[in-house]
Parts: sequence; C-alpha cells; structure tokens
Amino acid sequence: MSAPGTWASGIREALRHPFWQAVALLLGAYLLFEFGIALVPPLVGIKSAPIPASVLVQYMLTAVVGILLYVSDQEERWRRFKEPIRAALVDPNKRWIRAALLIVVPISAGFVTYRQVRPSVGAGAQLRSIHPAPPSTISFRGRTMTLAGLENLLRRSGDSAQHLATGRRVYYANCLPCHGDLLDGRGQYAHAFNPAPLSFADNGTIAQLTESYVFWRIAKGGRGLPREGTPWNSAMPAWEEFLTEDEIWSVIVFLYQHTGWKPRTWDEEGGGGAP
Repeated sequence: MSAPGTWASGIREALRHPFWQAVALLLGAYLLFEFGIALVPPLVGIKSAPIPASVLVQYMLTAVVGILLYVSDQEERWRRFKEPIRAALVDPNKRWIRAALLIVVPISAGFVTYRQVRPSVGAGAQLRSIHPAPPSTISFRGRTMTLAGLENLLRRSGDSAQHLATGRRVYYANCLPCHGDLLDGRGQYAHAFNPAPLSFADNGTIAQLTESYVFWRIAKGGRGLPREGTPWNSAMPAWEEFLTEDEIWSVIVFLYQHTGWKPRTWDEEGGGGAP
C-alpha cells in the first residue's frame, strides 16, 4: 500500500529539484512551440501553417537561455542543478549512464546529419515567375470576383482625398514593417524574409501591373500564389482576413499615389507610366 505513495512522493521531490524543473520547462517549451502555437489560429478562424524547423530551433535556443538564467539566478539553485550532471559524469555507480550517452549521442548526431544530407526523390525545380499569371476569378470573403476588366471603383466614386487618407492609414498600420516607410521594401522586418518584400518604388513592380492584379496579390497573399510562384512563396499574409474590400482598394490608391506610378490599364499594351 505504501508503494504508490512512495512513488508519488518521489515524483514531487524530483519536481522540486532545479535540474528536473529545467527538463520539464524545456519539454513544455518544445510542446508549446511545436504544437501549441499551431492550435491558436484555427480557434480564431485563421488557417495555420507549421512552424519552420529553423524558427523552432531559434525558439528553443531562446528557451534554453531563459531556463539557464533561471537556474543560475541563485548560487544554491545552481549548485543543485549541477549535481545530477556531475554525478552522471563522475560517480562510479553511474558508469552505465556514461556508456549509454556514448552510444546514444553519436547515433543521434549521425541520424540528424543523415536526415540533412540524404538525397530526396522529388520533382525538379521549376522556373519561378516574379509576377505569375493571375486566376480568372477569385473568391473574396465568399463573393466571386472576376479579375479580367476589374477596375478600382474608388477612383470614380467618393472623395479621392479620403480614399488616399484611408490607404495611408492602412499602409502604415499593416504594411510598413516589411515594405518600409519609403515603399522600397526595406522595412525593419524586411531582412528576415527571403525573398525580400517588393519595392513598390521600383519600375518593375506595380508600375507594370493592373490594379486588379495588385488587389489579388494583397487579398490572397503568399498562400494564394499559383504553382509558378513557388518554391519561394511570398511571406505576405492573406489580407482579406483583416481588411475590407474598400480598405484594400484604398491602400492601392495610396501605393500608386505615393510612388508616382500610374497603374497599367486593360486597354494599353505597354507597361506602366513613368512618375
């Protein structure tokens, strides 16, 4: 009858030890980063994507640093934290642990290395198009929109100054961190993306596109790129989940007005106009 109580008491005692607290925190951090974060977007109605392995490694390194800061904050805690490590490496009765580590660690390192360098069987790389052909129709918040011939109706209705002000507000609230204050693709987050955010000031981007094309790219984001837009999909989110149709049209007005380019029209055969 005393065995279950003794076992539970041993578990509680182990959880009070700094070393096993650190192990539990590290395991909890991994479960949170690998599985917990991915559960949040579906709860609010947003599609989620798995966290890239490189990002997971960065998160885990941050967690390790934080845990080490915690266990080394007090001298007594730091001393107790090192006790199991020293015992496993030095104590004569822990030789089996050292032997197991000598086997497990090299095998694990070799397995990870093999996973990284092994050849994979898959389709060859395809040519990527910077401006892939848009679909004929898209679904925007449950409504079908035909892109061919679609024009920015805000240019023909309402107060143009108000549309420009709305577009400026939307841009600086949502697009600034990546595309930059000068719309040159050099925002404070731009260096973290490959490929980098587009520079709207360049004459090879929005100056060559119709406003309906720009609407499609903003609304659908990187996830909406067709096959020829891969394998380096844009990191831009699908803004239809956050912005209304008028807000997207307004920010398009702001992009062209601020850069000085004229949007390409459906009846012209050349590119966009010069500023």
